[in-house]
Amino acid sequence: MTLAEEFPGVRVRAPGKINVFLEVGARHDDGYHELATAFQAVSLFEDVVASHADDFSLAITGSVDVAGVPQDDSNLALRAARLLQQQTGYDGGVHLDVRKEVPVAGGMGGGSADAAAALVACDALWGTGLSTRELHALAARLGADVPFSLMGGTAIGTGRGDALNPALARGRFEWVIVPNALGMSTPKTYGELDRLREQHADAVPPAPATPAVPSAVLQALRAGDPQMLAHALHNDLQAPALRLRPDLREVLERGERDGALAGLVSGSGPTIAFLVDSAAAGRELADRFERDGIEALPVHGPVHGARVI
Repeated sequence: MTLAEEFPGVRVRAPGKINVFLEVGARHDDGYHELATAFQAVSLFEDVVASHADDFSLAITGSVDVAGVPQDDSNLALRAARLLQQQTGYDGGVHLDVRKEVPVAGGMGGGSADAAAALVACDALWGTGLSTRELHALAARLGADVPFSLMGGTAIGTGRGDALNPALARGRFEWVIVPNALGMSTPKTYGELDRLREQHADAVPPAPATPAVPSAVLQALRAGDPQMLAHALHNDLQAPALRLRPDLREVLERGERDGALAGLVSGSGPTIAFLVDSAAAGRELADRFERDGIEALPVHGPVHGARVI
């Protein structure tokens, strides 16, 4: 019996991400904001197994609460599979088994990772043979974070975040992720940023004309120096996220008080990422949170993008 006969599906693993830097421009007429961000893929993964089927279906499990994840055609992984079918003319369907580790609605791109994994898995299962460039073009149509989930590693994103350039990141950075059971809406967080800029210009800096990732971030990544990176971490969405969810501020302050080099809200929140200077420091910080009943996950980056395993 061959391996294909023993396991007729294709399994793909794709990572969650942290925005170690995120600058947000003004809102455009189409509702989107121009961004400049530094992504780092981290060792929380989504696994997608694609199996042959006549139609399209989905099953979701995970180590995180998946109750709020849609299982209809609005699910990003199913949308990715259907888009690939439409673009390639494949005449069958697929069943997707999704196992989630990335916090749901947590600002770490879990849904985007599912979509990236589904693209790679279906392309391999169906033998459609798309190039990396073609897969990235489809990924960009699904969402701003999906192309990075394909690429992985460390990258600079501009435009909507989907125009990517790999960034040199030396060594390994250690993080502690503190998820939150109550997810946040990305559009609401962006909307709150727009409101703060309009109504509280004295407290919130205005939108930059051209968002850019500063050289200090790139230098810290190139050096592989967590101390340098800690001074350069920034997220324009942090202030609006904290206005919408004041409870997150206490977690941020506690992590930095208990040994993190720095902390920031991940993407649009509510997950918080703490940068630490070693794996041992990460385990110690996570243990401190866990002793008080707060879930905390030591992870590292950068890691690979979506790939068959």
